[in-house]
Amino acid sequence: MAEAGEDFDFDVIGQWSEPVSFSVTQDATIAYANATNDDARPHAAGDYAPPVYAVVPVFSIMAERTMSAVPDELIMRILHGEQDMRFHRPIVAGDELTCRAQVVGVHGRSSGAVVTTLLETRDAAGELVNEQYFTGFFRGGVLEDGRGEEPPAHGIDPTQTERPADAVVVQKFDEDQTFRYSEASGDLMPIHLDDDFAKAMGLPGIIIHGLCTMAFTSRAVIETACPEDPSRLTRLAVRFSSPAQPRHTITTELWKVTPESPDAGGTYVFETTTDEGDFVIRDGLAEIAPATSNRSNA
Repeated sequence: MAEAGEDFDFDVIGQWSEPVSFSVTQDATIAYANATNDDARPHAAGDYAPPVYAVVPVFSIMAERTMSAVPDELIMRILHGEQDMRFHRPIVAGDELTCRAQVVGVHGRSSGAVVTTLLETRDAAGELVNEQYFTGFFRGGVLEDGRGEEPPAHGIDPTQTERPADAVVVQKFDEDQTFRYSEASGDLMPIHLDDDFAKAMGLPGIIIHGLCTMAFTSRAVIETACPEDPSRLTRLAVRFSSPAQPRHTITTELWKVTPESPDAGGTYVFETTTDEGDFVIRDGLAEIAPATSNRSNA
């Protein structure tokens, strides 16, 4: 009998992928803003990309590198567990980006296995533009312990949300949201586009891309914390809890957990639920730079 975990490839941990190049156009960043209903002026005008657009340049290697650590029979059993983005500066039209990825940890859970992948995007000068941690959960993977790094922590302390939220943002998904998002992001998974296929996979029908939901929450954070300068968002981390559907309205509750004044930046935690009462995002964390940082001109 095979020992638990022997089919996982631990040798890929810490090994960078070959770099991939990506050219950014203004049309593409505006399309992403439109596909995520992002009407923040700098995003809608194409001055710079919405923050979650950062996933587009790394999308292909994010999946490929993560899958390289797991046995073939688990590849189609992946769920998007968490995404943690750290922004050094916004992506702008004309950027020539270089992206690479490495698995940093593989760990067992009670009902599956978790693979954590670090993604890195640099500009033509070699400067970091953003870093991301993607956590893939593989249902049914058997692994008794693990190796490498655990996903970065961003859990909410229950005491932080005992009081009423500092802000509540309500947003509604459009009926064609998944089709628009698929085109703008390059994520063509059929669970987002084919109702019959989604139901065959045990879902209630077409579901919203998790990263589209994350983009909606980024808009909620910016509207609350830094509407005058969206580039002040320096970190956005979420745990995906359950899928939303195009018919849903979502509500994001946000709590500021540091005492600084608005211009001094600070840290927010947030949770997002559907109008049916299901959590779609838990353990949301946003970090905001001081207003004097002028990051939009980076």
